[in-house]
Amino acid sequence: MTDHPAEPMIHEDPLPGSEARLDPQPEWMPRYPGSGRLDGKVALITGADSGIGRAVAALFAREGADVAILYLCEHEDAEQTAKIVRIEGRRVMTIAGDVGDKQFCDRAVGEVIESLGGIDILVNNAGEQHPDQDITDISEEQLRRTFQTNIFGMFFMTQAARPHLKSGATIINCTSVTSYQGSKELLDYSSTKGAITAFTRALSENLVGDGIRVNAVAPGPIWTPLNPCGGASPEKLANFGEDTPMGRPGQPNEVAPSFLFLACEDGSYMSGQVLHPNGGTIVNG
Repeated sequence: MTDHPAEPMIHEDPLPGSEARLDPQPEWMPRYPGSGRLDGKVALITGADSGIGRAVAALFAREGADVAILYLCEHEDAEQTAKIVRIEGRRVMTIAGDVGDKQFCDRAVGEVIESLGGIDILVNNAGEQHPDQDITDISEEQLRRTFQTNIFGMFFMTQAARPHLKSGATIINCTSVTSYQGSKELLDYSSTKGAITAFTRALSENLVGDGIRVNAVAPGPIWTPLNPCGGASPEKLANFGEDTPMGRPGQPNEVAPSFLFLACEDGSYMSGQVLHPNGGTIVNG
């Protein structure tokens, strides 16, 4: 840990935010019947209580995977996601804690191994954001906290899972269109997402020889609790996603299939790559 550990900002901001209270409700339901593409697999998904994480958990379960749901503090949302997985007939467990805490990551992975028997798919999805108009508005506490959750957490989770990942395992990181375009109101968040993109490429080079594929997904504006509960202004929310070529925000169940493709054998020749479900925005890389 750092000399200045950053505490979860669950009192300063309404994070991570409740999906149950969003209006309209995000769309998480998988759009097609399952085809067994993840039969017998165990997936550990961080930030799986809501948003993209919930949609990924639902789709992975429909495709045959047992799911470990890691989340910070939204117990109601996490239990709803667990219910979704159970309805699909799969085993599920929920673990509450902060991925920015290395000890929690080590403990959580141990619990998953003990309860579900292994880890075949690691989805590093948990993240937070705090909009600011000017770089001088970003406090040292916020800067440390954003990096601790968004990029340190990925290192800690991957370090904890690595001894249990065998050949054929996959790691999928959630980066963002802001990694490529930037965002004038999300300076620290965008910086972490750029780090995640680089982390994905470097980790792929590090693990591909062991038969472990590492890829990422870079969503555009997706309707999840992250934006309304992460400090976005009412004006921004009123026009959220309208600046994409498709003229609308995406839904979580429009992003989840990218994670499935990278997790299953359909993506067997993909490593070190980033998929871009972003409403038609063209980016480099």
